[in-house]
Parts: sequence; C-alpha cells; structure tokens
Amino acid sequence: MTRKTFVIDTNVLLHDPQAIGKFKGSDVIIPLNVFEELDSMKRFSDELGKNARYILRFIDALKGRKTGNLHTGVEIEDGIVVRVLVDTKATERTSFPLSPERSSNKLLCVAYKLKEHGEHVVIVSKDFVLRVKAEAIGLEAQDYENLKFSYENIYRGYRKLDVPKRDIDLFLKDGFLAAGEMDLFPNEYCVLTSPEQSSAVCKYNPKTQQLEPLLKFSKDIWGIQPLNVEQKCALDLLLRDDINLVTMIGPAGTGKTLMALAAGLRKVFDEGVYNRILVSRPIIPLGKDIGYLPGTKDEKLFHWMQPIYDNLEFLCQTTSGEANGQETQKWVMESKKIEMEAVTYIRGRSLPKMYMIIDEAQNLTPHEVKTIISRAGKGTKVVLTGDATQIDNPYLDKDSNALTFTVGKFKQYPIYGHIFLERTERSELAALAAEIL
Repeated sequence: MTRKTFVIDTNVLLHDPQAIGKFKGSDVIIPLNVFEELDSMKRFSDELGKNARYILRFIDALKGRKTGNLHTGVEIEDGIVVRVLVDTKATERTSFPLSPERSSNKLLCVAYKLKEHGEHVVIVSKDFVLRVKAEAIGLEAQDYENLKFSYENIYRGYRKLDVPKRDIDLFLKDGFLAAGEMDLFPNEYCVLTSPEQSSAVCKYNPKTQQLEPLLKFSKDIWGIQPLNVEQKCALDLLLRDDINLVTMIGPAGTGKTLMALAAGLRKVFDEGVYNRILVSRPIIPLGKDIGYLPGTKDEKLFHWMQPIYDNLEFLCQTTSGEANGQETQKWVMESKKIEMEAVTYIRGRSLPKMYMIIDEAQNLTPHEVKTIISRAGKGTKVVLTGDATQIDNPYLDKDSNALTFTVGKFKQYPIYGHIFLERTERSELAALAAEIL
C-alpha cells in the first residue's frame, strides 16, 4: 500500500492535540505557518491555548531524538514520521495557482509542491472552505474524522417496543419485567405498547437486567410537570442520584434547560443531595472569552447567562406565584447555592458534590467536554444540554461536537443516561417554527 503524506491544518491540532499519533504508517507534515499559528495561541488561557502548548511541547520533544530531525523527518510510534516544512521559496511557487501570501494558501502551497514531488498528499482540515479550495486545485482533502460519531444514527435513549398485553399487565402488577433477549443499553427507556392499546413506560436496569418503573413524583418539580413521555424520561434521569452524567439533545423549546434547572433546584434546595448548582455555557462569539465586555466578571456573565436567569425566573414564579416569584428568585441567588460560570474558568477546578449544568454544550469540542467532566468530584452530577444542529463554533458540526461525541462514548456505561427530545412544548408557535423553518 502506498505510504500517504498528511498535511495537517492548525484547527485539527487544536481540535485534537493528539491527532499526530492517529495517522499510522504515514508521514505527517506540519507546515511552518501552522507552527507559527500555534505559537501565537500558546498564551491563551482557554482550552485552545492549552492544546497549542501541548502540541508545541510535543514537537519540541521530537528535537531531542537521536535519529532524524524535524525537517527530514522524525519517526514516532506506529511508523509515523513527523516533519515540519518551511514555506516554499518564491522561485518554486510559479506553478501554484493561488496567492501564496494568505496563511491558508501557504498550507495549500506546501501540499501542492509535495504532490509535484510525487508524494500521495492528503490535506486534513476542519475548515470546509480550505478543503474546497484544495480540491479545486487538484489536491485531496478531508475532514478530521477521528473524534466523530454519526448524529443521524445517534443513540436516542428510549425506544418503542411492541409486546403482548400480558407483559404489560405483568409489569404493572409486579413492578418489573425481565428484559430477556432485548438488546438494551444501561438506563435506556422503553415505551411498551400492545395491540390492545395498553401501554407503559419503563427503564432498563443493567444490574437486575429488568425493566423497572420510573420514579414517582410526590409533587411537581419546582412548579413544573412533564408534558410528554420524553420529558417524563428526562426528569427521571435528572432526579436519579446513581446516574452521574446526563445528556439531553433536542431543538429549542423541548424543555432541556428548564428541566435541568428545576431538577437541580429540587436536589439542592429541597433534598440537600448536592451542595450547589453550577450553571455554565460556552462563550463562542468573543473567542471563548468575556474580556471585551465592560464591567466585572459577574456583570459580563449576566448577559451570556440571560437564558438561565429567564428559566430561573419562570420556575420561581411557577412555584411561588407571580407576586412572590421575584422574592423567591432573590432568596435563591442570595443563598450562594447557585453559581454562574463561563466554561473557560471551569478548567483547573475540583468540583465535589455539585449539580453541574452545561448548557449549549454542542459548541464544545470533545477535548473541552473531557476537561469539564473530569472536573467532577465525588458526589457530583453533570448535565449536558444542547441542540447538535445549532452550532456556532466554525470548526464543529453535528457529528464532531461534544454532545454527539459524549453520547457515542458513554452510552454503554451504567452511570450515564441520555434522552433525545423531539417534541417542542414552549408554545404552538415555537413548535410550528421548529418543524417548518
């Protein structure tokens, strides 16, 4: 098989700092302009800066190897040879059809010349425009596929099963039903239906290998009740203390954030299972930082967290009445048991016995969500919510974002649960907009 030469773009290395080691039996080329871009980002305090520093340290360590050098090639594990290539000389650019002054075109120029020298070149980039430009000048280009799971085939967290009526009767009578030959994931929900129009909703318990009933709510959850089967399953996941990681995916208006916040208020203020609620959202529009907004950190965060405050206000009004809702919200905030934080500032913290809600998690990379989940201390529950089809990060898509990746990686573990919400309950207008727009 012909050995391939992969030219790696900066965004790939920032997306997965271990990407170099994923190209077995191939040459990995890092153009000098990519090296310079990484160097310019190493001072950032966020996950991008961390990844840039990791790559630079990795490349620096290759310089100390006795065999080879970075310009001729240094071999690492699995037959991978790493090279750092300087920009081609002006006299060698005459056949290159694009302006070599732009940074992205410099990468294309390096790949173009390698192809002219007879190498089987493949450009790997998460930049769709760069891949189109590469193909336009006859270069093979592809997206980085390593940290991806198919959104179209994503695990949904529940399924409908047609069963005989006697099975449903047994379940309702005994409070459980043997799963038998059903191939179910841990904590997967089932909607049992029979030809006689009987039905029941249950959850698979991997320890007993049985279908078991959902938790019974003695009263509403801070003024809200589930409005459909999906929400009933979601609240069941959120209120179970033995499930430490929950993901909820769905379009706007399906109740993801509202249910997560309501369950958190129940667990912290009513039951005392967790010490505090930590709510966080990724800050994408300003390069994952809030430094350009005026005011203190709390004043800056207020604007980004406005959807959370709106949900909190609704819950306080629902549970205390509109007249007393403002006083309840003030009491909640003054209790210091609910904290708003930007994702940028979670890294490095240790967070025991907390109820963490990461909203809009589809704008995180797989490595960023790893950093967040690994902050969870003993007794902490992490809830990730978002819509994988609404992504603001320019280098993520519905298959490579943190939400889809987390579902694909965790679905077989008993401490994890997931629900894909489809039915919009915000309003008739919101439901219609989600369907036709």
